[in-house]
Amino acid sequence: MNGKMLARLGAVVFVAIAITATAIEMTRKETAPVVESARAVEIARDPLRDGQRRCQQLGQAAASDSECMRVWAETRDRFLGRAPTPAVRPTEGP
Repeated sequence: MNGKMLARLGAVVFVAIAITATAIEMTRKETAPVVESARAVEIARDPLRDGQRRCQQLGQAAASDSECMRVWAETRDRFLGRAPTPAVRPTEGP
């Protein structure tokens, strides 16, 4: 067998494999992706997220807003996996 004939044989084998792979892929049935309903997402609404949105909309004024400070502290605690710290109340003196 000379080189030319071997190259032709290799090309035929390659084309046959490519056609077989294409036929297999075309006959494969695709499963439809599972789509969450909007209603299920709405039920699991996080009040902390709403507070974050509110503070985001306040912009620079959020830095002096006590509610935003509370939301940020709770967000930080949740992110770090710490238990929420109880609010410190000033004690009255004698």
